Amino acid sequence: MTNDMSALILGVGPLEGLGAALATHFAAQGLTVVIAGRSAEKLDRVADSISRKGGAVLPVVADATSESDIEHLFETATEKNRSLSIAVYNVDTNASAPLLETDLTLFKTLWEQNTLGAFLFGREAIKMMLPQRQGTVFFTGATASLRARPPFTAFAAAKAGVRALAQGMAREFGPQGIHVIHTVIDGVIDGERAHSQFPGLVAIKGADGLLQLDAIAQTYWAMHQQHPSAWTHELDLRPFKEPF
Repeated sequence: MTNDMSALILGVGPLEGLGAALATHFAAQGLTVVIAGRSAEKLDRVADSISRKGGAVLPVVADATSESDIEHLFETATEKNRSLSIAVYNVDTNASAPLLETDLTLFKTLWEQNTLGAFLFGREAIKMMLPQRQGTVFFTGATASLRARPPFTAFAAAKAGVRALAQGMAREFGPQGIHVIHTVIDGVIDGERAHSQFPGLVAIKGADGLLQLDAIAQTYWAMHQQHPSAWTHELDLRPFKEPF
């Protein structure tokens, strides 16, 4: 695979994060990767790491809830006659709030960052991929995509909406060659976010109790390579020690 094909990942944050791991893995396969997020500093750090490994990368600051920003991202991914091969919506805005402490602003923000953004992203991805009748669209989900637990009810409502969107897209556009996948990350990722925000939980989980970034990226790539006669629409990823 050569870099006349591209991958777009929205939701790239720290270097030790899932978005960065996916971008690094896809670039290693020869794709030009467009990485997008809200922090120019974090994007530049990830881009520099990929470039030093010989990968082709284009960092773009973008707001997941801005229709014009999303359109610009896909224009960037397909400029110079590049064919969009992979699009990943990896945005995961979360907040802990009991229901009676959840105001309209918080609920709306979680819905916009997760569900509305996924809709804008997914719609634009389909527009780009339909003419070529191929491509893979990923939506990174969470345990909350399947079940709501307080105090994350608002977050769960938003992530369930993403799952429903992915399911509808898979049924509508799968027959036209577009592979739509919803991945449920059921566990704690061994990345910067967990180590900085939940060090106690990381310690309890132990070395074998955390999802490894490279392992997740390998799974995404494997699904992208699936034959259309045996496509996966949804799967859950968790450490072997994680109860479920």
